[in-house]
Amino acid sequence: MPEMRTYSGGCHCGAVRYEVQADLSKVISCNCSICSKRGSLLTFVPAEKFKLLSGADAQIDYQFGKKTIHHLFCATCGVSSHARGTMPDGTKIAAINVRCLDGVDVASLNPTPFDGRSL
Repeated sequence: MPEMRTYSGGCHCGAVRYEVQADLSKVISCNCSICSKRGSLLTFVPAEKFKLLSGADAQIDYQFGKKTIHHLFCATCGVSSHARGTMPDGTKIAAINVRCLDGVDVASLNPTPFDGRSL
């Protein structure tokens, strides 16, 4: 059974902070051009499970390819702690970089490889 928990997270300098309800049994390691370069481990949640607490004006939006994902970076420290996007069915989602969640031991996770490079 999935274990939904509330996590706090954010960027390195603390300008961007958020809370998210997520199940970390479903984490992926994507090999697309941006995920592989930044080394993120991702979990996806419905947009309503993500709450930005601070830093809305401290982020830079980067889009590429099909421009369906807003890759958000802190303008001060450059960390991408989350992204926002839309599923093909129109559902709004947040992609959470699990490495940016407070107190999560990423070595204890079992990420599933995802071939984003071939999409």
